[in-house]
Amino acid sequence: MPKGTNQKLKLYYLSQIMLEKTDEEHMITMPEIQKALAAYDVTADRKSLYDDLEKLSTLGIEVKGEKIGRDFFYHVSNKKFEIAELKLLVDAIQSSKFITEKKSKELINKLTSFASKYEASQLNRQVVVQGRVKTMNESIYYFVDDIHRAIAENRQIRFEYMKWNIDRKLEKRREEPYVVSPWAMTWDDENYYLIAYDQEAGIIKHFRVDKMKSIRVLEKKREGLDQFKEFNLARYSKMSFGMFHGEPTKVKIAFKDEMVGIFIDRFGKEINVHPSKKKGWSEVDVEVAVSDQFLGWIFALGDGVRILGPDEVVRKFTEEIRDRSNLYKD
Repeated sequence: MPKGTNQKLKLYYLSQIMLEKTDEEHMITMPEIQKALAAYDVTADRKSLYDDLEKLSTLGIEVKGEKIGRDFFYHVSNKKFEIAELKLLVDAIQSSKFITEKKSKELINKLTSFASKYEASQLNRQVVVQGRVKTMNESIYYFVDDIHRAIAENRQIRFEYMKWNIDRKLEKRREEPYVVSPWAMTWDDENYYLIAYDQEAGIIKHFRVDKMKSIRVLEKKREGLDQFKEFNLARYSKMSFGMFHGEPTKVKIAFKDEMVGIFIDRFGKEINVHPSKKKGWSEVDVEVAVSDQFLGWIFALGDGVRILGPDEVVRKFTEEIRDRSNLYKD
């Protein structure tokens, strides 16, 4: 049997054929494998293919053979991702505001390479998310990588921080760039945030990564180690609403018993819930950043929730309600 022109790539093409054409529910016979290799101008006899299928295990591709009737059928039995895992990743990509439409398509196309052609058709999913707004900043992926590199190398970064103006264009928040020491990344309200020490202000701040521009990793070593020794990222994220700043305050809140799940989802199962004086109500003490966003969250929960203290938070909440009401008066 004359050898084909791509004989040196035989094992590579064989791996691609098995990964693309087989899965737990789809198998191929030895003649079908030979025919598929011939399409790549690769010839192979049965004996050499038996050895090649065994060699695929060294590449992490386990091929299983099963006798059905008179014929043997072969398929890959251990792919890197199960189809359910790939579907989950596709759904997460499509529903993420952080990932642009263009990058979503690119990532999903890459994920299909881990599936057979039969499974790949199942990955053509359309996740509909109410009010979804995709980010328009294609550079964000490289920004995230730059920040992680700066953290790993213990170096400061410099960047411009942007904001939207009334003309729907991004402009600088200030003329001079920010220079900070990056210490952590977090994900909140569908956005990436950098948690960093601002040596000029002497405090820990957070920045939305999709609003950052022209990031440069500096040679200067990071500062703020002592401040971050006492920093609890999980507590910080839980306390902040939409990552908006506010004075950390222990707030006592009363709520109807059936609303307990809302508070557990927001603050975690470790919160101390205890009965209120009012029948059918409970109380909880939580530490929050008292911002307009927190007060808006309380307002949105309706008459099933009430702030009990401290007095200054109650006063701020009632003043906010009064001020908002005045906006609608002639």
